[in-house]
Amino acid sequence: MEKRTVDVAIIGTGTSGMGAYREAAKTTDSIALIEGNKYGTTCARVGCMPSKLLIAAAEAAHNVEKAPQFGVNAQINDIDGRKVMERVKSERDRFVGFVLESVDGFNPDHLIKGYAKFVNDNTLIIDNKIEIKAKTIVIATGSSPAIPPIFQKVTDRLIINDDVFDWDDLPESVALFGPGVIGLELGQALHRLGVKIKIFGRGGFVGPLSDPEILEYATDAFQGEFYLNPDADVTSIVQKDDKVNITYKHFDGNSITEGFDYVLATTGRTPNVRNLGLENTTLPLDDRGVPLFNQYTMQIGDHPVFIAGDANNDKPLLHEAADEGKIAGKNAAQFPKISAGKRTSPIGVVFSDPQLATVGSSFASLTEGCFETGTVSFEGQGRSRTMLVNKGLMNVYGELGTGLLLGAEIFGPRAEHLAHLLAWCHQQKMTIPEILEMPFYHPVIEEGLRTALRDLNSKLQLGPIPVKRCLDCGPGA
Repeated sequence: MEKRTVDVAIIGTGTSGMGAYREAAKTTDSIALIEGNKYGTTCARVGCMPSKLLIAAAEAAHNVEKAPQFGVNAQINDIDGRKVMERVKSERDRFVGFVLESVDGFNPDHLIKGYAKFVNDNTLIIDNKIEIKAKTIVIATGSSPAIPPIFQKVTDRLIINDDVFDWDDLPESVALFGPGVIGLELGQALHRLGVKIKIFGRGGFVGPLSDPEILEYATDAFQGEFYLNPDADVTSIVQKDDKVNITYKHFDGNSITEGFDYVLATTGRTPNVRNLGLENTTLPLDDRGVPLFNQYTMQIGDHPVFIAGDANNDKPLLHEAADEGKIAGKNAAQFPKISAGKRTSPIGVVFSDPQLATVGSSFASLTEGCFETGTVSFEGQGRSRTMLVNKGLMNVYGELGTGLLLGAEIFGPRAEHLAHLLAWCHQQKMTIPEILEMPFYHPVIEEGLRTALRDLNSKLQLGPIPVKRCLDCGPGA
């Protein structure tokens, strides 16, 4: 067996793994970067980028459908599923190519292909062929889709979101389980591209929302476009020939059985730590076998092992994985010196239509009696109405006494942009009055944000009661 000794061993070459590698390489040239599967990232291959390509096609179709409302009498003659998927895959491969170019730029002596398994806290075995002793190890193995037992009677008609982006053509029908971030994005996109969609959930959850007002509004809005039951009673899922028959209770209480071409499971993701041999280490683990770690240093306990990205089951988002990888790589290379890395304000976006977004503290995490809520409905918001995107509701939370911006939950047009503005303000620890001193152009959707902030400012007793139905009033109003 080949034996190597290195300063830092990194398991995984996704976003966090590559971030850890680049950061560690600033300090040491003694690195092993280990990959058992394909080089690349979840985002580029099966996540954010291919899903946005599918969404872009769906938005094009939806804009044509809405055109007659503007007096533009356009109509869809045909949706060519093969051409849709051809562009999705072609552009997806282009994005993956950029990632592979980055890997090609790494020192080839550092790259090791194979699956790693812990022997102890400082030793890895790669495919029973290479033994690596490392001063420190970074776990950056990502995550995989979770498949609940309910799908055990479905075989070749069960797919995960990864599989969607390998389709050559769009199917006629899909039953989608899990109205989370991935489920909402893919489900709505497929619906707008002519695929019959039904989305089933459990527990009443929709996306990342926890504010009951926003959750109710968003649920009603989605249900007005396609079938969505966030707390479905599904009694049977059985494959018959090339169809999957699903029996469920409709909203009226009647039991219905329908056949679908595919069952798409978007029921969450599981950290890829199960086959790492963590039982051979002294690392502290939670009840699911995921290492317990410090979210500011990425260190697992006081051990010479760090964990970053989706593998730690904390914040499965690309920008968070990149930040965590950098922190883990730096601390692994400088061990035993450990320093806390700066974490950015939480921000999450769902690219549905309208979009969903969360910033800072969620409604569910706030302490009752310590905050107030400012609200705006986009139904009457000026710029939103001009573009016929006037559907949505936003709640912004501020701390009583200090006026600090605590967070927000949004369902509305251009929520991705509103969320960024709020996240920047949140990270700068700005108060609501300070944010209201910032410039707001007219007419823009961001004026809706100002309306919510003025409402919140008044409820915090830091400013006047807002002028009702004000279309263009300035900062002094």
